[in-house]
Amino acid sequence: MDSATGIPESRNQDDGRGEDEPLLGRVGDASQQEDQGLQFNFVIGTAVIAQVGIWILAATIWASVFVQPLMLFSAHPLLNSAGILLTTQAILLLQPTHTPKQKKQGTNVHAVLNLTSILTLIAALVVIEYNKIAHSGAHFESPHAILGLITYILFFLQAIVGIAQYYTPGLFGSTDNARSIYKYHRMSGYVLLVLSLVTIAAATQTGFNKNVLHIQLWAVVAASVTTLAGVLPRIKKQKLGL
Repeated sequence: MDSATGIPESRNQDDGRGEDEPLLGRVGDASQQEDQGLQFNFVIGTAVIAQVGIWILAATIWASVFVQPLMLFSAHPLLNSAGILLTTQAILLLQPTHTPKQKKQGTNVHAVLNLTSILTLIAALVVIEYNKIAHSGAHFESPHAILGLITYILFFLQAIVGIAQYYTPGLFGSTDNARSIYKYHRMSGYVLLVLSLVTIAAATQTGFNKNVLHIQLWAVVAASVTTLAGVLPRIKKQKLGL
């Protein structure tokens, strides 16, 4: 499984045949080898490109925040960027898995990473809402604020569905019913990653960024494109039902 909070599919062949062909590249280019630990999944194939992109994005945001006097609001961009960093790592970790053992191990770690990400994002939302209330600020007016609210909601729903699919499939009537929507959960995970990066880009157009942080739109776009250039080619089209 390779979504933002997802589940591995165990219905395919036990040896993983048919799940080792990435969207771009040769068969096995983005697959975890039998004797490899999960930690290697962070750098298999084009994952290195994704790591460069997401770490540059996070470093750009963190540097812009820490060169300014810290305040309560400072936690908002720091927590949000940390949450997206964790989500990206969760995706990269699970993408190369293809055997039942790898999927089980990968999904458990994937869930922990995404749960941590969700908690981080919730904290970021609490910070910005408290800050708005404390300063009688307007709520959800800018494109960034609106996109941010949508992203928070979708992250939460994605997590709930992902956990329920894998750990409590009975909620869907049967294990087969839960597995039948894995592919949609994976697809929505990738869409959510893109939406998150767009939301960060929109943040560069807010008044606070233009007047205080000075994070450049081109820098965010470049880092985001680099991240996606590393993540998307590793998509296993068979896992998406293609």
